[in-house]
Amino acid sequence: MNRDRLLEPLIAAADRALRAVSGCVRASRANPAADLPAEASPDLSDAEQRQAAALMRVNHAGEVAAQALYHGQALGARNPATRELLLQAAREESDHLAWCEARLAELGSRTSLLNPLWYAGSFMIGAVAAAFGDEASLGFVRETERQVEGHLDEHLSRLPPGDARSRAILEVMRQDEARHGAQARSAGGAALPLPVRTLMRETARVMTRTAYWL
Repeated sequence: MNRDRLLEPLIAAADRALRAVSGCVRASRANPAADLPAEASPDLSDAEQRQAAALMRVNHAGEVAAQALYHGQALGARNPATRELLLQAAREESDHLAWCEARLAELGSRTSLLNPLWYAGSFMIGAVAAAFGDEASLGFVRETERQVEGHLDEHLSRLPPGDARSRAILEVMRQDEARHGAQARSAGGAALPLPVRTLMRETARVMTRTAYWL
C-alpha cells in the first residue's frame, strides 16, 4: 500500500509528460480565435505564414516547457496548497498548448522537433527549484511568468498585421501568464537574485531561437 502511494505521483507525472509532448492535450476552454469572423484573418502571404508559424512554434515549445516546469515543481512541493496552485496553473497552460498546436495546424506547420528535450530539461529545472522550498519555487514561477509576458509582448509586435487568429490566442495567453505570476507572488513567491534571473533569461533565449527553426 505504501509503495502504491509512492508510485501514484510518479505515474501521474509520467502521464502528464506523455500528454504534453505527444499532442494529446485538450483545452478545457474555448479557443480565443474560434469566434473570429473569417474576414478578421485574411489569407497571409507565404512569407507572413512562415513568420506566424515560426512564432507560434516557439510559443508552443514555451508551453511544453511551462508544463514541465510546473509538473517538476508540483512533484517536489512541500505544501499541498502550493502543489494545487502549480497544478491548476499547469492545467491552464495546457489550454495554451492546445491552442498553439491548433493554430500551427491552421498555418500548415508543425510543433518543435525538440519538444521532448524541452520537457525533460524544464522538468529537471522545476524539480531543482522545488528542492529549495516552496517560497523559492513560487519565486521561480513569478520570475518565469514575468519573462514570458515580455516574450509574448515581443511576439505580438512581430506577428503579421493580418494574423488576427494568432494574435487573439497570444493576448489571452498573456493575461493568463500575468495572473499566474500575481498568484505566485501573493502565495509568498520570493524575488530571485539577479544572477538567477539572468540565467533564466539566457536559457529561455537558447530555447526560443532553436524552436523558431526546429
